[in-house]
Amino acid sequence: MQSVVTYEKPLPHLSLPDWDARLYGLQVTADTRRADAFDLRHSARQLRNETRIKTEWDSYHNNNRLRARVYEIEQWKSTLQELLNRLDREMNALKEEKASTERELEQLNLPLLVCSECLSNRDGRRSSELTYDLADTELKKELCVTESNKKLLIDRCQSAWEKINRLEVVKFKLQLDLNDKNEALQIDKDMLNLDKDCANITYKTDPLKTPKRMITYEQWLEKCEATKKMAEDELQDTLRLRESLFVARERARNTLRAQTDVTNYMMRKRIYDTQRARNELQWQKMKMEENMDKLTAELKIMGEQFADKVNALKVAETRLETRGYRPGIELASDEADLGLKEEVHNLKESIRQLQEKLDCAKATYNALEAASIKIALDLNDKEHSLETDTRALEMRAALEPKRLQGLERNLVLARITDEVPKMEM
Repeated sequence: MQSVVTYEKPLPHLSLPDWDARLYGLQVTADTRRADAFDLRHSARQLRNETRIKTEWDSYHNNNRLRARVYEIEQWKSTLQELLNRLDREMNALKEEKASTERELEQLNLPLLVCSECLSNRDGRRSSELTYDLADTELKKELCVTESNKKLLIDRCQSAWEKINRLEVVKFKLQLDLNDKNEALQIDKDMLNLDKDCANITYKTDPLKTPKRMITYEQWLEKCEATKKMAEDELQDTLRLRESLFVARERARNTLRAQTDVTNYMMRKRIYDTQRARNELQWQKMKMEENMDKLTAELKIMGEQFADKVNALKVAETRLETRGYRPGIELASDEADLGLKEEVHNLKESIRQLQEKLDCAKATYNALEAASIKIALDLNDKEHSLETDTRALEMRAALEPKRLQGLERNLVLARITDEVPKMEM
């Protein structure tokens, strides 16, 4: 292939003025271009400096904002974590109080059983001993107090159970909020450590879009404050509930203890009164038996006297009748006849008086015997009532509190029993 040689057409020759004008024009153009270049370099440098400074300041301010945001989230995280820890402690303390209240509730079954058994046994008293005495009244009061305490503790346990459920809900919300804050805190820390030299920076499709679930800072702060207030309110309610559980247990224990002491006193007083009445009846029975023995001896003597008087009357009447058979003028009303007649009248009067006295003595003996039988029956009833009350009082000995000695007593008085480790046998 052959190359084609071309020849340029020679320019026309310029005159000296034209050459000077051309040179001047080139000089002006060069100066203008240099000035434009200078202005461009100056404006470019200024723009670079301004954009660099603005970028650095924007980055600085945003880093400060991220640091402030990280600090604020850490503060809220610390606050919520402390509330969560307090919530766990309060829940554990409330569960312990609830368990103590339930144990106290179970311990009320024994007083209830003993009181019911005492009332049932005392209902087995006989005859006039089946009375509405003070011991019976106090036993029924104790039964009512026990039932009232049981209902009170059941209500408190129910309230504690409901409060524990609410605390579980609050704990779940706190944990959820803490998880969100931990995740947000990690994201903000990662973004704070992110710079232009990192490898995982890219263009995004729409970085300025607003997520649908985004809320304002004021709304976020209100939600945090609401969560904090909700947790604090529940903690305050839990504290008051724990105090009410403790007060309810102590009040129930003290009320039942006081009523038990009154009931025991009335039981002992009733036993004392019954023993005194029994002793009085025993003395009366003994005296009656003595009188009956004396009256029996007197009746025997009076019977012998009555028999003697009857025999004497027979003798007198026989003498008088036989002397009536005297013959002739010997049948005279002499002193012997008059004496025998007077003796017969006197003996008949004596026999009549003795008979009346015997009948009165026998009636008295029968009355004494009937009274003695009645006293014996009443004495048996009192013995049975005394045995019933004594057995009931012995049964109530199980309600007496255990008397602690030494170290155990000091631990209970100081209320540090749970803090001392248990010795394993």
